[in-house]
Amino acid sequence: MSAKTFFHSRQNLLYFLTIAVPFSFVTWTALINNFAIEKAHFNGEQIGLLQSIREVPGLLAFTIVFVLLIFKQQTASYLSLFLLGFGTLLTGFFPTALGLYTTTLIMSIGFHYLETLYNSLSLQWIPKQNAPSFFGKLSSIRSFTSLGILGLLYVLMQFLHLPYKLIYIIFGGITMLLSFVAWKGFDTFKDEVTQETKLFLRKEYWLFYLLTFLAGARRQIVVVFAGFLLVEKFGFSTQNMVLLLIVNTIINMFLAPYAGKLIEHFGERLSLRFEYICIIIIFVLYGFVQNKSVAVGLYILDNLFFTIAIALRTYFQKIADPKDIAVTSSVGFTINHIAAVTLPFTFGIVWMYSHSAVFFAGAGIGVISLILTFFLKKTYT
Repeated sequence: MSAKTFFHSRQNLLYFLTIAVPFSFVTWTALINNFAIEKAHFNGEQIGLLQSIREVPGLLAFTIVFVLLIFKQQTASYLSLFLLGFGTLLTGFFPTALGLYTTTLIMSIGFHYLETLYNSLSLQWIPKQNAPSFFGKLSSIRSFTSLGILGLLYVLMQFLHLPYKLIYIIFGGITMLLSFVAWKGFDTFKDEVTQETKLFLRKEYWLFYLLTFLAGARRQIVVVFAGFLLVEKFGFSTQNMVLLLIVNTIINMFLAPYAGKLIEHFGERLSLRFEYICIIIIFVLYGFVQNKSVAVGLYILDNLFFTIAIALRTYFQKIADPKDIAVTSSVGFTINHIAAVTLPFTFGIVWMYSHSAVFFAGAGIGVISLILTFFLKKTYT
């Protein structure tokens, strides 16, 4: 395929954006804790506030509809990608509390707006019959890119001893450059259906909204507390956690395409039921785990099942009015992040009294999600 032909394809644009995001987001995520402590001398309270600020744009993702009053979705995607890179590039220049809060907000606005737009464009551009396989392939590509970036970061810091500032400049700059390449290189693809630009909640999407909220709650338990369990209870070092992240990335890279094929073969209802039954079992086992190896196995399995969650996206694609996709994607992203803002603090209090109670609550979320799958429309399985 020639370069000229490459830039004429909607799918290639989605691949391009998938590769562009990790250069900044993976770099920022991998280094931010060490940078904040070593250079900005953050304490626990400041780190917590920084992470809360990072999640706020996700909670406000619905505001993308106001951006779409001015820009087309494709153009807004390029601007969001630029902001993601720009916020990352600036991070090393401002090693202060106010500086990091500001650059984090810029980075996060770009990331969350882009994720919302990317999801919307994917659901509009990819045919329903092969969407699960395509989303699985995208997940695999992102994992492969993230793995390469993690390896490169390790080499640059461990052997070349590059400073934080230069690393943030390099990887943030790459994302900014890629946003410019996308803007100038790709065709402007005409929207087949004009999207709604007014906020709304439709009663026919209530099940999608509720399952999206519960998925966000479940993810927070895994992201915040499953990793914390490994560190606090089983004494995992930073190197162990990075290695575990790499293992998860490799596994997802190879298995994500098969998850998509599984959804295409069995349908969204059965796939989601399988996912929820498995996470119920995993969370219950988390509540009782006393063995480090078992805990690691549960962590890997739990992260693997995130890939099957694409079934919720493809279910929405099948039931949605095409003109509702952009707005509902942004609203769904906001709903998903309600849990990200509220649950870590709430369950953090519970954690002080009982680690197991947090995971049993996660199992309860899984049970509710499983029950709700019986209300999914049979027509679209």
